[in-house]
Amino acid sequence: MVNEFINFEKISRQTWQNLHKKTTPPLTLEELDSIKSFNDKISLQDVTDVYLPLTNLIRIYKKSKEDLSFSKSLFLQEKFRNLPFIIGVSGSVAVGKSTTSRLLQILLSRTFKPARVELVTTDGFLFPNHILEEQGIMERKGFPESYDMESLLNFLDTLKNGGESPMPVYSHEVYDILPNQSQTIKAPDFLILEGINVFQNPQNHGLYISDYFDFSIYVDAEPDAIETWYLERFTKLLNLAKDQPTNFYHRFTQLPYLEASQVAKDTWKQINLPNLKQYIQPTRNRADLILHKDGNHNVDKIYLKK
Repeated sequence: MVNEFINFEKISRQTWQNLHKKTTPPLTLEELDSIKSFNDKISLQDVTDVYLPLTNLIRIYKKSKEDLSFSKSLFLQEKFRNLPFIIGVSGSVAVGKSTTSRLLQILLSRTFKPARVELVTTDGFLFPNHILEEQGIMERKGFPESYDMESLLNFLDTLKNGGESPMPVYSHEVYDILPNQSQTIKAPDFLILEGINVFQNPQNHGLYISDYFDFSIYVDAEPDAIETWYLERFTKLLNLAKDQPTNFYHRFTQLPYLEASQVAKDTWKQINLPNLKQYIQPTRNRADLILHKDGNHNVDKIYLKK
């Protein structure tokens, strides 16, 4: 069997942190706490050791992309256009990819002043719940068939070519697309696209979302660790939803705690774990960089595509 990581350079955290000169992180601890997912763990030391070297690596990729685009414009005798640099971030539910994406948004905006950095999640391209119910795939929410991949590809194509595009708004409070609401994204300097499905084949076998990426990251951890983080997050979401009748999780607060906990365990085993093993994890070798976390949320290994 071919080693999945054969085309990657494995780098220890100690080696990685020495690839960037020691500087003060361009954000405060309060800012870091405000952007991390509430069940995630990340410190300013993590920013210095892991994410500042990553930002520097993205600078290298961005410069390379601009040089190539300029040379191609000369070859084609076209006017050079500086188009958005698109970064894809993938990984399992509850692995911490949202924290990574939000942190990158801040670091890039402060490193590449006055760059505009937009962050978009693929949740906005889930089919509305009523469509999932009509198609009988509500329990497959998050699996490839639950996304409007054609709309997502059109959205990326428009932005990649310097245009602006509307996109649906997804609410994590009600766990559904909000009807008659949209947000318009104008082509930024950087676009970070975060989602469990960003490396997956969109089922037309002609185009991948990742074809639009200039750099891509997969946030990785062992499934047992991710399950623990998922269950911890579920408990915290229950506490937040106690006094919020419209919150998706409020219904579970009406159950005895052990029953609610069993719902979370069943959801992990029947939905999230199969989705991870069948569709998400098999795509990680499409990333340019893999950030592997240990059981305490710390990035301990980095894999960089050769």
